[in-house]
Amino acid sequence: MKTFNKRGDKGETSLFFGPRVPKSDPHCEAYGTIDEAVAAIGLARALSRKQPVRDMLLTVQKDLFTLAGELATPPEARERVARRYPTITSGDVDRLEGLIDSLEAKVRMPESFVIPGKSAASAAIHLSRAIVRRAERRVVSLQRTGQVPNQEILKYLNRLADFLFTLSLYEETIRAK
Repeated sequence: MKTFNKRGDKGETSLFFGPRVPKSDPHCEAYGTIDEAVAAIGLARALSRKQPVRDMLLTVQKDLFTLAGELATPPEARERVARRYPTITSGDVDRLEGLIDSLEAKVRMPESFVIPGKSAASAAIHLSRAIVRRAERRVVSLQRTGQVPNQEILKYLNRLADFLFTLSLYEETIRAK
């Protein structure tokens, strides 16, 4: 597979099983923001010295690839994609909730705002959280126009931001093993 094909040289791209659209299309904005979150989470994973944190972040990165694929799909092609590829489900949201509950049992929750920067890894997790919140705003815009049929995507992103916040606290307080 070649790195370039020149098809995007005029500012257009193809949606998954869909038409060509401008790269400024709301679908591209949403899945592009997810791509940024995946990269930021990768940085956090590389900086963490804690294997459990790295493992959790890798799982989230994989989930976000699935989610981005759904966001890159026009509504009329969703069923076709859902028959061939994994999608975000309520089980994914439940898994994040379980991880949050587990982490909350191990950290002291703050009584005021947290200023990121206690460690490079936790700061990278906070950056990831902020990018996920931006992605969430992009998805809300798409969802309000009926472009995101899977209601679990917005729930997943909301829970993911909460998970990343809690994970940043865990990264800061638990010693590496």
